[in-house]
Amino acid sequence: MSHGARVIRTGVSSGGPAAPPPVTVASSSAGADAELMDGGYFRSCAGMLKVAQMISLLIGFISVNNSSWTDYSAYSFFQIVTMCDLVMILFFYIMHIFRVYRKLTCVSWPLAEFLHYLIGTILLLIGSIVAAAKSYNITGLVAGATFGFLATILCVISMWSSYKVSCITQSTSK
Repeated sequence: MSHGARVIRTGVSSGGPAAPPPVTVASSSAGADAELMDGGYFRSCAGMLKVAQMISLLIGFISVNNSSWTDYSAYSFFQIVTMCDLVMILFFYIMHIFRVYRKLTCVSWPLAEFLHYLIGTILLLIGSIVAAAKSYNITGLVAGATFGFLATILCVISMWSSYKVSCITQSTSK
């Protein structure tokens, strides 16, 4: 029985050629569209999680934007954080769909996405806490803070599922 450290593999590599994509129904079709777009990412867990994050951030932004509020600094911070997170998640979503990470190998895309999720989730959590504390039971503000918390949870799930690191060593039997 041997014990060893776990190797963490991601679908994106910044050093060297990328592994061939798994054969799916959408990517196995012939033509230029199969090479340009990754149709399997639409239906993947990570892709659907990004869409759910974008929808919850958009609903949170719209709820706060269409409500009457008195504390300008708290809700303008919430709006800025939700829109910045939405734009960055959309950027990474498009990057995965069009496989930009294969052409720009000088950037460590998994690290860039991890740092975005780490910083964005912390800022979103702070903004949601402040928005909930200053809501004064106004329904639009409460809804915005609730969707902010939902987006925070979805970002944590996405970060955990994509970049989980296990300190448990694997044992192999002979």
